[in-house]
Amino acid sequence: MSIPKQPLTLMTKIYKDVLPRVHQNLNYWKQKADDIPDPELRKQALASIETKTFHCEGGSIYGLLAKADIDKTIEFIVAYQTISDYLDNLCDRSTSLDPRDFRTLHNSMLHALTANAPLENYYRYREEQNDGGYLQELVRTCQQVLQSLPSYENIGEQIIELAEYYCDLQVHKHVKVDERVPRLENWFNTHRNQLPPMSWYEFSACSGSTLGIFCLVAYATSEGFTREEAQKVKESYFPWVQGLHILLDYFIDQEEDRQGGDLNFCFYYDDEQHLIERLEHFAKKADLSIQSMPHQSFHYFINKGLLAIYLADEKVRKQRNVRELAKRLIRIGGGSTMFFYINGWLYRRLKK
Repeated sequence: MSIPKQPLTLMTKIYKDVLPRVHQNLNYWKQKADDIPDPELRKQALASIETKTFHCEGGSIYGLLAKADIDKTIEFIVAYQTISDYLDNLCDRSTSLDPRDFRTLHNSMLHALTANAPLENYYRYREEQNDGGYLQELVRTCQQVLQSLPSYENIGEQIIELAEYYCDLQVHKHVKVDERVPRLENWFNTHRNQLPPMSWYEFSACSGSTLGIFCLVAYATSEGFTREEAQKVKESYFPWVQGLHILLDYFIDQEEDRQGGDLNFCFYYDDEQHLIERLEHFAKKADLSIQSMPHQSFHYFINKGLLAIYLADEKVRKQRNVRELAKRLIRIGGGSTMFFYINGWLYRRLKK
């Protein structure tokens, strides 16, 4: 299977080769979630699949980089993203505010990336315990796919580094409200010397994406993918592409998070002008950072597609200020963003 180099070819392959595989995998996990004995765990597992399907759909586009191994790659991406979305729901709607609980739950995401890691009881610091083996099976599925990849050993260090950022973020942002910002600021201070100039809330956003992991796993299906190439991919995706991804996610959730009293990184900018300037900065840096990547045009379209997919969301239309800023971002993205924007807008409405 060739890797698409034009927006139209990319969209055709997404509809034909990616989405049917995603929904086939998600249907399997939905049935498993339906069988979870504990009512609260079952509710959160089902809700994470029903409300966050588009995370798996978007992430699985990286399956197109895997050429012959698209099935395995999408199986991994759907399972790993399902862990991420499920744990996010468990922590967001939590019956606990215990950082040990959040850390232990998220150990599953590190184990999922470590082919021979023994599984454990990830619920041991919370009331709800019996998921009928759901989370462990998700972890095992990821491990089995990774074990079968010819270049798995060459991406191990990079995917664990990205996952550690992700897991740290999830612990710090879900504790008691008054502890969140101080914890995130302290965490940022331990990493800031290795980062380009940015704020603690932007570093948090860069850490909250799984795209770099998916990209590396897709490339590891190739026999000759080296550690040097893996490092180059990681540096291309972290911080800028991942930061753009998560800042856009928070950008469209502002009203929802304001009403729910949830942490939103967009609230920490000085004003709307500052926010839009930094989003533009991330969009430009994301394009620059992928210039030395293999299949550069594919990654370029991913960046443009990220802008489009988030800005086409219905949440944008319901927030006047966000809507005005979104128009400006679409203009910056240019023709490719507009193409993906129209596609995303149509797809979401037809799905209804």
